[in-house]
Amino acid sequence: MSNSGYLSPALPRIFAHRGLALSFTENTIDAFGAAILAGATHIESDLQLTRDGVPVLFHDSDLLRVAGLRRKISEISIAELQALELSGNGQIPTLEQALLALPNARFNLDFKVEAVVAPAAAVINRLGAHDRILVASFSESRRRRAVAAMNAPVVSSAGSWLVLSLWLAHKLNASALIARLAKRVQLLQLPLVAGKIRLDDAAFIAAMTAAGLEVHFWTINEVEQMKDLIRLGAHGIVTDRADVAVNTLRMR
Repeated sequence: MSNSGYLSPALPRIFAHRGLALSFTENTIDAFGAAILAGATHIESDLQLTRDGVPVLFHDSDLLRVAGLRRKISEISIAELQALELSGNGQIPTLEQALLALPNARFNLDFKVEAVVAPAAAVINRLGAHDRILVASFSESRRRRAVAAMNAPVVSSAGSWLVLSLWLAHKLNASALIARLAKRVQLLQLPLVAGKIRLDDAAFIAAMTAAGLEVHFWTINEVEQMKDLIRLGAHGIVTDRADVAVNTLRMR
C-alpha cells in the first residue's frame, strides 16, 4: 500500500469520534482542530450529501439533533446548510473545506449514503488527499465502490459483511480463508459486541493481527476499557474523549 503513512503514527491510534466536541459542535472544523490539539492521531467523521451534490461532514441524515430542524441533509442546499445556527457553535463543513483547513489531519470517513460515493471520491482525487483518507462503511459493497472510485490507493476498513466473514473464519480455524478475506482491507473497526458476538476477544484480535490487519474498537470513552482493549492487543480506539485517551494511552 503506497499510502502507508496513514498508519504510520506510533501505536496506539486514537481516532477522535466526530472530533472533540467539548466546547464545539461535533463534526465541525473547530471540533476537529480541538482533537488534534489534544493529541488525537486521526479524525473520525461521516459523509452525507446535500441536495446540490456537495459532500459534507455530518453524521445524521437530518438536522433535528444538531440544529433542531426536521429537514434531511439530502433536501437542503450547501448554502442553506452552512447558514444554519447549530445547537453549539461552528458550521457544518464540506469535505473539501475540512481537508484544506486541516492539511495534515488523517480522516476516517464513513460513507453514510450511496449518493455520496462519487462526489466525495472526486474531491479526494482532485486534492490528492488519498494518503490522509480511510474509507469506511457498514455496507461492504459501498466500501468497495468508494475504494474503486479513487484514482490512487486508500486505506480501508471492513464493512459489516466482511467483519462477520472474518469472525466466522476465525471460529472455524480457517486460516487460509482469513488470509484471503484479509487482503481486501487494511483494518477492522469494531464494536465490543455485535448481537450475541463478542468481538473484544484476545484470540480473535490476535488472529486478525496475524493476518496483517489492525483492529480498532468504538466508541470507547472509559479509561479502564481503553487500557483493557490495548492489553488485549487492539491497535487503536475510536473515542469521544480524545483528550482522555491521549492522557491514558500515549502519555505513559
